[in-house]
Amino acid sequence: MIRILANDGIDANGKLILEAAGFEVITEKVPQDQLAVALKNYDAVLVRSATKIKKDIIEACPNLKLIGRGGVGMDNIDLETARQKGIKVINTPASSSISVAELVFAHLFSGVRFLQFTNQIMPGEGNIKFGELKKTASNGGEVQGKTMGIYGFGRIGQEVAKIAIGLGMKVLAFDPYVEKVELILNLPMLGSNQRIKVNLNTVSEQSVISQSDFITFHIPFNEGDKSPVDLAMMHKMKKGVGLINCSRGGVINEADLLVALESGQVGFAGLDVFEKEPPVNLAILQHKHVSVSPHIGGSTREAQNRISIELAEKVIEFFKNS
Repeated sequence: MIRILANDGIDANGKLILEAAGFEVITEKVPQDQLAVALKNYDAVLVRSATKIKKDIIEACPNLKLIGRGGVGMDNIDLETARQKGIKVINTPASSSISVAELVFAHLFSGVRFLQFTNQIMPGEGNIKFGELKKTASNGGEVQGKTMGIYGFGRIGQEVAKIAIGLGMKVLAFDPYVEKVELILNLPMLGSNQRIKVNLNTVSEQSVISQSDFITFHIPFNEGDKSPVDLAMMHKMKKGVGLINCSRGGVINEADLLVALESGQVGFAGLDVFEKEPPVNLAILQHKHVSVSPHIGGSTREAQNRISIELAEKVIEFFKNS
């Protein structure tokens, strides 16, 4: 029997699909420092973002045939070593796109209407600072008619674009590998599902950086690389721009972001991911113009169900054909 360790868990539906196909699925968490030994007893390992499958683990487990990543980014897996060892690596790029895109707008609305600030203060001092808070938050704005810049126009970026279009925003998207896309907007109305096609051409990096009112980043990033969104790039943006990162921690340089926030060059930021996780930069976590969430972009009930099913189907297909 093929044994699979789902070390970061797996939704019940995906587990049932795998078990019905004759696989043994173990969901008991193995600590990172014990993985190299534990994985000697498994044919495959399934992870999310918490567990890291790096070179030392892969080389210690020649029995491994498959590494599955529930989600999109695979920076927690040593892809090159896996390839050299003949280990198949799979992920689920389609399943969490909607959830991540919706979180982008949760942070966007929090930033433009000062919700991250008022939610910090009102529980403790809202009764005595109500007028002061109201005055501050009344300087918020609207997103309709504004320009949403999308830096990285894969599946998630395209879902962001759909929502932005629905909100009446102008969309500027940059991606070196994408020239144009046909977006399908589903509009369930009065019991019927109406579909509208929107053709969108990408633009230059400079156009997104310099012309957008808000910019959301959806690009890969490897730990140790230089953050692409640094102070120099921020100074090329509109003054008061809103930045959102629900992709990978480190895409935005946190020290530079603090400088830009204090000067007003960046009006607000929404962060779901951080340079270190758990985050260690308290100035970022506590800043009145930063909306934060604990790396939950793809972590909705619906997304977890879709991820588990897609992952299970790919695992079954791999072992069936191997």
